[in-house]
Amino acid sequence: MRHALAVLQAARDGTPDAAAVLLLDTFADAAMNDPKLVVHRDPEILGGTPVFVGTRVPVRVLFDYLEAGDSLEIFLDEFPSVTREQAVATLELAREIIAPDAHPA
Repeated sequence: MRHALAVLQAARDGTPDAAAVLLLDTFADAAMNDPKLVVHRDPEILGGTPVFVGTRVPVRVLFDYLEAGDSLEIFLDEFPSVTREQAVATLELAREIIAPDAHPA
């Protein structure tokens, strides 16, 4: 997961890392095709930044919190418009994209 966070961080910081850009695009595209849509991007919402459905909370904020060592509980307390189900589904989707052969603990 640490590598995934580094790639997401690079994408967020605007580092010209093709892998980071591809990952974010793949992440958003996969979320858009998921029948249990939890993340989407719309040019009218934060300029197309991937956000949790029904909110204006960017997905990258979840990864920022986790990277900083904060728990999922802290993130959810700070962003009550994001449900636990959305956050967990987002993390699972990121795992599937980054490490499709990884097994959940």
